[in-house]
Amino acid sequence: MANYSVSVSEVFHALADPTRCAIVSSLGYGAQTVTALAAPFDMALPSFMKHLTVLERSGLIRTSKLGRTRTCELVPETLSRAEKWIAGQRAMWEARSDRMVEFVERLHQQEQPHVTKRRRKD
Repeated sequence: MANYSVSVSEVFHALADPTRCAIVSSLGYGAQTVTALAAPFDMALPSFMKHLTVLERSGLIRTSKLGRTRTCELVPETLSRAEKWIAGQRAMWEARSDRMVEFVERLHQQEQPHVTKRRRKD
């Protein structure tokens, strides 16, 4: 479980940057060369490559090199792991929220007889 959490943490760290989010979104349409991916961004190629390195280390993308051309592709399984983690957290908090609602409703029902008795005395 600890290793799972660390890899999910790395995914969230990688996605915390708007540039890296944009890269992931772009790769959602299919594999692209580094040159094509870097074109919309106003930064030097070495800076852009640092973003790709973070994404690759997190497991969100994989790169391959053929001759002088490096191509990047999305690894959907990694996004699925992060999505499953979020879904698990949501389920846990919704269950806690449901228990809180039940508790408040029970508390409200227990108070109802006391309110009725007080009104009768008046």
